[in-house]
Amino acid sequence: MFDFASILHENPNGVLATKNGDKIATRIFQYLFSDGSKIYFCTNSKKPVYSQLVNDSNVSFCTYATDYNPVLSINGKVFFEESVDLKKRALSENPGIMKIYKDPQNPIFKLFYINIETIDTFSFSEGPKTYKL
Repeated sequence: MFDFASILHENPNGVLATKNGDKIATRIFQYLFSDGSKIYFCTNSKKPVYSQLVNDSNVSFCTYATDYNPVLSINGKVFFEESVDLKKRALSENPGIMKIYKDPQNPIFKLFYINIETIDTFSFSEGPKTYKL
């Protein structure tokens, strides 16, 4: 199996693409952690991206190494996670997020994961590849 988690761990900042009505919207997001075919992120329920994720769960997250080798594009559907243990993990592993939300039961703190369907990669040594999960 392709080790996407290590690439995400080394390059956690990327671009999340969502649908905003009939248009595509992108914004910078930070990968938090993964579990199998799930990659976790968080947002604030008052942000437009939260509504976009609720209205259309199809997303794509793209990240890359500084030399663009490899580029990683993860595609799938978003699911919101209410597990207090997973929210605690997100806060404890990310001090910046802890400063914002302070408590895993903060009602505006929304943890979500992308359930990976496909991963598209590109590297100069291997060219493009697609992995289906």
